[in-house]
Amino acid sequence: MKQVEIEKDECIGCETCVELCPEIFAFNDDENKAYVIMPEGGDEDCINEAMAACPAECITNKDK
Repeated sequence: MKQVEIEKDECIGCETCVELCPEIFAFNDDENKAYVIMPEGGDEDCINEAMAACPAECITNKDK
């Protein structure tokens, strides 16, 4: 089983992942950072697209 994570220190707050996969990622306006709302993942293609599109390269989808 995989687990999606965002390295918050690396996140630049672009919201690309939130736009691509709103069922997996959300945005914290107070911190100006994205976060994972569904760590167990979901649509692998969507997660892979968000990982590829992330300019900070701070999203991982690792085996748990």
